[in-house]
Amino acid sequence: MLQIHNSLTKKKETFTPIEPGKVRLYVCGMTVYDYCHIGHARVLVVFDMVVRYLRARGFDVTYVRNVTDIDDKIIKRANENGETIDALTERFIVAMHEDADQLGVLRPDQEPRATRYMNEIIRMIETLIARGFAYAAPNRDVYYRVRSFPHYGQLSGKSIDDLQVGARVEADESKDDPLDFVLWKAAKPGEPYWESPWGRGRPGWHIECSAMSTCCLGNHFDIHGGGLDLQFPHHENEIAQSEGATGEKFVNLWMHNGFVRVDDEKMSKSLGNFFTIRDVLKHFDSKGPEVIRYFILASHYRSPLNYGDESLQQAKSALTRLYTALNDLPDATAPVGTDYEQRFNYAMDDDFNTPNAVSVLFDLARDINRLRTTEPARAAAFGALLRKLGGVLGLLQGDPKAFLQGDQMTSLQGPRVIERKVRDSLTVSDDIHALTNEAIDKLIEQRTNVRKAKNWAESDRIRDELKAKGVILEDAAGKTTWRRE
Repeated sequence: MLQIHNSLTKKKETFTPIEPGKVRLYVCGMTVYDYCHIGHARVLVVFDMVVRYLRARGFDVTYVRNVTDIDDKIIKRANENGETIDALTERFIVAMHEDADQLGVLRPDQEPRATRYMNEIIRMIETLIARGFAYAAPNRDVYYRVRSFPHYGQLSGKSIDDLQVGARVEADESKDDPLDFVLWKAAKPGEPYWESPWGRGRPGWHIECSAMSTCCLGNHFDIHGGGLDLQFPHHENEIAQSEGATGEKFVNLWMHNGFVRVDDEKMSKSLGNFFTIRDVLKHFDSKGPEVIRYFILASHYRSPLNYGDESLQQAKSALTRLYTALNDLPDATAPVGTDYEQRFNYAMDDDFNTPNAVSVLFDLARDINRLRTTEPARAAAFGALLRKLGGVLGLLQGDPKAFLQGDQMTSLQGPRVIERKVRDSLTVSDDIHALTNEAIDKLIEQRTNVRKAKNWAESDRIRDELKAKGVILEDAAGKTTWRRE
């Protein structure tokens, strides 16, 4: 049985969908005023993994991931750039899709944008006012009355009394209580606005997700996910708004992925360790997106994730081992119901324990290598299974040879990106980045010829020279293959 940790109850629970065989999942997506960073990459990959596994287990999944395309940061950035909000948000939505595609993230079934749900947002606010959960203030803002919702704090574990201590009211606010939060903001001069019963304005961030999720998935749905940083106040406020407006339970199960740190420090632009997905991918060849995806999935989704050069190198080395096992295997059909598959599903059923699931992939790779010469048909079948199980995680779907013979990554050291230096000449003594695949193949051909002449000393010299430059040769069944170290 699939067990998932519920952030609401703080324990693992057996997952039982509201409608048998069907799962409705909502994840808070990006606020599109800049490029996605490594923290966003984790959200994208983690919930893509969740959706892939649920579907692999036979569930009919409706996956909704929203886009926030109107808020204070968007308005500020558009004004700084001297462009319209639509131009800014459309540009970064396209960029977000490009980044997600690079990471092998499947598109959600629905991707609602806040600006396209304005009527639904306004209707939800009207309902909250009518039911006594919200009020229009003299300054034409509309606020949610936090003390009117008796279960406020249930997700984050925060009490009203503790929140009251640090609460304050800005000079231009007209709240009845410092804890109350905004549902509708009256438009300031020069800001975009929509007409509403309370005058021209725009929604607060929290109400956008309540309206979009319930419109797309119904008042009560199975799973709501997002980063741990959204647990409070965003998700706490979503519960209060949605249940206040509908009178129904909002979500059965809440999932939150852990924070991303950079070299054991909080990621921050002020510390110079803030990396966008594009920053990182610039310093990889074509294998880079899969290395990042593996790096994310090698840790449990709820644990902290420490990003750094060493972590990426470890991820690259691990993927290299798996692709090496798949290299030069003939096509075959994956065996069904094996111990490997059972162990993989057992790991994933335990709150999506991807580290344990990945360990099963390495056990498979070990046996493929063991059987490659003595039982090639069985090795090929296990190779098909390795691809199948890897595919559930969005891994190992590429061409092994292309992965193994691709170029190396360059380094991201601290706050400064170290650029690659490419040399002009292409001899074996040059830097490995400048040693092309064609040059390597030519040297291997030379080595094959000297081996035929039984000139073992020259054969060893070429092997050692290539190894010194990061190219590993592997002789098997009368054939030499190679990969970059």
